[in-house]
Amino acid sequence: MTEERQPFPGGVGITGLQVYPWQADDGLHGGAPHVHLCCAECYVVVGGRGRLQTLTAQGFAEAPLTGGDVVWFTPGTIHRAVNDDGELRVVVVMQNGGLPEAGDAVLTLPPEYLTDPETYRNAVALVDATGRPSAERARARRDLAVRGFAELRRRCAAGETTALEEFYAAAAALVRPQLDDWQRRWADGPAAVSRQTGEQIAALRRGDHRYLAGATVSRIARPDQQTFGMCGYLHAYDRLRPERG
Repeated sequence: MTEERQPFPGGVGITGLQVYPWQADDGLHGGAPHVHLCCAECYVVVGGRGRLQTLTAQGFAEAPLTGGDVVWFTPGTIHRAVNDDGELRVVVVMQNGGLPEAGDAVLTLPPEYLTDPETYRNAVALVDATGRPSAERARARRDLAVRGFAELRRRCAAGETTALEEFYAAAAALVRPQLDDWQRRWADGPAAVSRQTGEQIAALRRGDHRYLAGATVSRIARPDQQTFGMCGYLHAYDRLRPERG
């Protein structure tokens, strides 16, 4: 029997994140600063201790991350996860499940790496000479992003109001070729889930509750496979492969 596949509630995406313990040139340990253009992001801290560094038009800020904390931020927030004790673990909840996986993220690389999609792709590629993703490549792109982030912070602190605008413009240009794909993913995923709620409300108004008889329960076990992400080691929950239980 073929299993019916249900999306996560609200059409969100979830991922288990173990923030990198690697030290950067500034002495801090953690992941690569980056920005999302269409998706809000939420950190639910499940272990360890760290900080979320952010840079927006309001300036630079830090939010502490300790067990039980919940921190979220909107598109346009440049963010960096800092792992203070080497044990920082987070459940990441992403708006618009499917869009982050389709490229809704741009690292804060120095400007010379943001000039065109091919240059950017080569700079952030995880695959090494052996054809496999490697920790060395993940760390190299992290270090580039930290360098670019430091320069953005410096320029913003110095009152250069064009710094963020220049980065945002470069990031928007990089993702433009992907927008048709994003539109389809959004329409078939999060937007469809939201429309379903409207249809259910309309049905209840008519006195029709038959859809309730189609209730299901889904389960996804903690993924065994670990991949390299921007902020750390990822355990990505595949929303298309639920286990009934």
